Amino acid sequence: MSTSKIFVQLFVVFLLAGCASSKKEKFEDYVFKTKIDKQHYIDAYDKALKLWDIPYTEENVKTSFGTAHVIIAGPKNGKDLVLLHGMDASSTMWYPNINALAKNHRIYAIDFLMEPNKSTLTTKPLSKEEIVAWYNEIFDHYKLKKFNIIGASRGGWIATLLAIQKDNSIDKIVLLSPAQTFKFIDKPRKTSSALLLKLFPSEKKFSKTLKTFSTHPEKISPVYNRQFYLANKYAKSNSSMLKMTPFSDDELKSIQNPVLVLIGDHDVINSDESLERAKKHLIHNKTETIKDAGHFLSIDQSKIVNDQISDFLE
Repeated sequence: MSTSKIFVQLFVVFLLAGCASSKKEKFEDYVFKTKIDKQHYIDAYDKALKLWDIPYTEENVKTSFGTAHVIIAGPKNGKDLVLLHGMDASSTMWYPNINALAKNHRIYAIDFLMEPNKSTLTTKPLSKEEIVAWYNEIFDHYKLKKFNIIGASRGGWIATLLAIQKDNSIDKIVLLSPAQTFKFIDKPRKTSSALLLKLFPSEKKFSKTLKTFSTHPEKISPVYNRQFYLANKYAKSNSSMLKMTPFSDDELKSIQNPVLVLIGDHDVINSDESLERAKKHLIHNKTETIKDAGHFLSIDQSKIVNDQISDFLE
């Protein structure tokens, strides 16, 4: 049996365990199991957001699928830049990058509503088409046209999904170790630690997971670490990851935008094969391997990543 199939089976077990536990709860929320769990997480989110250390505002935008939480920063006359975070990370994950990104850009960091953060899903889980529709409602709300976009991990997959749509309003695209975008997870056995963390959350398993995904876990702020751990501890299991499949050759070739793809040399999600496929099928691409960096490359090597992004966007 292939390691990819083993990974999928583990994930299915993880989903069933989560569903079984959630049925006992009276509190109806797509992400959190109880009101107390949600409040503990939100408190940790608020503390982690202060790591941005720049002026920002938080806004809630009503959409057809629920409330979108958006963090806005940077000069009003700057080029619009949308930030899409990774799985379980939320928009607070950009704290090592936000000073560089907000220098010349008007930032719109959007919390994905099917994960632990401040956005709230009020409908059934979204299909790919509905994910696109949800983001377009937010873009229309802020009248965003010809904006740049940065997506990390799952956010990179979403950014690519948006980019393959005809008549999209995106200008330049940055993909930071995009998950399930160019190929399936590279090392499923190693990433299984993340699944076990959700099934049996503990500080010890969390520490092991960080070491799997980061080459420098010591660089991660303890305040952000706390929020990230609670996201794994309190969030319900959901099947949304199973809908994330690599894009076809034709889909990638349809992207006319300039695309920067950055992948860490110790990434367990991607490998050189991801970069080779990006080079082959993205018409206007720039690809780089970030040395001494894992899946969390925006934290592992924040200055190098910030410089690469700034040079590309400018």
